[in-house]
Order: sequence, then structure tokens, then C-alpha cells
Amino acid sequence: MRRRPSGFVVIRFTASPREAGVLQVKMKILFAFENPLPSAEADAEVFITTARHLRPHLEAAWLHVPIATGDPALISGQAGMPVIPARAPAQPAFLRHFACGATLGLRGAFHQADLVYTRNLWVAWTAILAGQRVVYDHYRPWPDQIPPLQHWLYKLFSHPRFLGGICHSEYTRRKYIALGVPPEKLRCVHNGFDPIRFAEPLSPAAAKRLTGLPETAKTVVYTGRVNQKKGLELVIEAAKRLPDLVFVFVGSYGEGPIEELARDVPNIRIIPWQEEATLGRYIQAADVLLIPPSLQPLAKFGSTVLPLKLFLYLGSGRPILAGQTPDVTEILRHDQNAWLCPPDSPEALAEGLRRLTADEALAARLAAQAGADSLDYSWAARAVKLIAAIETWQEMASSPRPGLWGRAQTLAWAGQSRRWAAHLLRTGSVILPPRASAAARAEHAAGPGGA
Repeated sequence: MRRRPSGFVVIRFTASPREAGVLQVKMKILFAFENPLPSAEADAEVFITTARHLRPHLEAAWLHVPIATGDPALISGQAGMPVIPARAPAQPAFLRHFACGATLGLRGAFHQADLVYTRNLWVAWTAILAGQRVVYDHYRPWPDQIPPLQHWLYKLFSHPRFLGGICHSEYTRRKYIALGVPPEKLRCVHNGFDPIRFAEPLSPAAAKRLTGLPETAKTVVYTGRVNQKKGLELVIEAAKRLPDLVFVFVGSYGEGPIEELARDVPNIRIIPWQEEATLGRYIQAADVLLIPPSLQPLAKFGSTVLPLKLFLYLGSGRPILAGQTPDVTEILRHDQNAWLCPPDSPEALAEGLRRLTADEALAARLAAQAGADSLDYSWAARAVKLIAAIETWQEMASSPRPGLWGRAQTLAWAGQSRRWAAHLLRTGSVILPPRASAAARAEHAAGPGGA
């Protein structure tokens, strides 16, 4: 029989997240990550950075993870905790995920820990089956994206040993509440960034010199994956309307549809994927930082909810242009800390860029407010919020409130599952994006904005 986890003692901390002090918590956490390290993928960055910033608050911590190549000691140094190499093959991915969950309960740290912290539903379920408590941390609105899982997700999230779910957006949190999961078991804790990345700020002119961009031209910079799922077709159309601006797409992996579309547009520069050190130079070379104002990433592909780049942009000292979409408007406010325009309109995007590049006072005001707001979105501040959430869930664990799955949930489950099956047969994709009309209603409910 596994040792029952002891309660943990908390010295309460009254400072705000902006001060991001250290909560002294007598707690041991096993962090379980299912993809190989090292990795440049966003999921690895979020999970490992979160674990590293939680570690100073904890009595003990371990990282259970597949090791792709190299020395586990290097991964341990990056994570700030001992690494337990997972007994899992590198490929195929489904077998690796299965093995990570199936073997986790065989490790000594699993029985020493007070809880397992994971971003993988299978790992969460197997940990609960093995008698451990779980905190789940993810950005995906799985109830909408794979509707046949809805009843299983409800049972998992309502289980007494499922302490709580960390959602990266209120948009996602609402999807789980709609299942009947007790709202108090769900907490929206947005992602963050590391302020040290801008500890030595560069002027736009200096950053342009370092990156080889023309110093006299106004630059519009996008960073992230350069592919057809990010709304970049819209940006290409806007670039054709604004020949005096230089558009820089940073994050290309080679020739693809976007690279082909941009080939004959002379004011677009395509830059390969950059390491952290050089990426900051491109961000600081921007006169405007761009999150493509499109509903496509959320409503067509379902692959992006509150992009990670948003938090890095906030702390960069540069003005941000984005779309009035239901996820982005949780953080960005039109004409306060960013310029928001109606989604999927090349004309509105072009007009917003004209405004930001011509009105220096407006650009400076938006950038200053974004910088002030960014203090609440550092990784250190996020760790303080997470510790507070876990403490609350621990206190609730002795008298959990049951969930509520009723007729409304059953009808929604059946209807959405039929739509998912049709989508799977038509496209071969297991991810069902929300209907554009539903995304538009969510956008409207998020409040006014626009250019």
C-alpha cells in the first residue's frame, strides 16, 4: 500500500504576485512530462519553466521525463531538480505517452511525492488509479476539441484525488465548467515570460543593425511558427497594402505555404527559427509586434489559445497589434495596452499598422502600459499563483464537492460527438475546432474593442 501523502504546512505569503516572493511550502511534487528533452517546443518551455520556478517553493521535487539525447544531468540542471529518465521509447509518440503513464507508479519518487503535476491526461488518470493525487496544467479546451472524451473528462476532473486543473485561459476553463466539473477545481493561471530576456534593452535602431534589418524603415515583427495555421495569409495581404513597412516573420523551418505566398512580396522578410538569445534582438527590432488578428488559429485549427508569445511581447517595450479574439482579449485591452482590430480583415489590420507606425505617442503609451502589465505575468509570479491554487485545493480535498453531469451535458456530448465523427471522416483530424459562429459569439461576449 502506498504511503498516504502527508498534509503540507504553509507559511502564508501576503505580497502581491508582482513581488513574486517565495512561499515556504512543505510539499513534494513529482513533475511528469511525456515528451523527450531537450526540446525547443513551446509545451516543453512552459512545463519545464513552470517546474523550475515552482521548485524553490517546495520541500522536494523530481522530473520524470523521456531523455532524447545527452546527459540527464544537463536536463536536471536546466530544471533545477533531479531527473528520473522515463522507461519509454522515443517513438512512436502514442507508445511513449502510454509507457510514461503506465510505468510512473513503479518509480520510488511517485510514492514519496505528495502529488503528481502533469500536462498529460493519460498520466493524470494512471496516477490517480495508482493512488496518487494530481494537478493537471494545460491550455487545450479538450471537451470541445475531442467531444467523445467529455464524460471521461468529467469523471477524471471530478475524482477526489484530482486536486485541480490549471487552465491557461478563461476560455478553456469555461469549457470544463460546462461539463459539470466543480468550478472551484478549475483555476485560470495565464502563462508568463522571463523578464531577464529584456534586462539589457536595445533601441529599435540598434536591434535592426544587429539583425540586418533596414534602420530607416518601420518594421512589423511576428515571431513563432511560420505556417498556415497562424493567420499569416492575412498579414501577407496587409503587407501588399503597406509597401513602406518591412514585415519580418521569424520562425521558418524551411519552404512551406507561407514562404511560397510571401516570395513575391518584396517587403516581407522570412527569418529561420531563432534561439532565445537572438530571438530577443528581432523582438526589439520591431516598431510593432504582431499577433496575427485572425480567428483561424482558434476557430479553424484549434491549435492556439492565448499564444505564448503574447506574454513575451508584453515585457518587450514595443507596441502590440492583435485581433479582438476571445482568448487574446483576456489579456490585451484595445487602446490601453495594445491595439486590437476586428479579426480576419486585411483592411482593418493595415489601418491599425498605419496608425501605430505613424503615431509615436500612441505607440509609446501602449508599450508603456503593456510593460507595466507584464509584471503580473512573469514565470515567478505564475509560480506564486500556482502554489496558492494548490494550497486551496489541498484544503478542499477533505470534503470535495461532487460534479454535476445531467441531461444538458448528455445531449451536448451526443451532438458534439456526432459532429466530431463527421469531421474526423472528412479531414482525418481528431481535433474538432469550434464553429466559427461559436467563436464569434465568444468574441462578442468578451466585450467591445476593434480599431
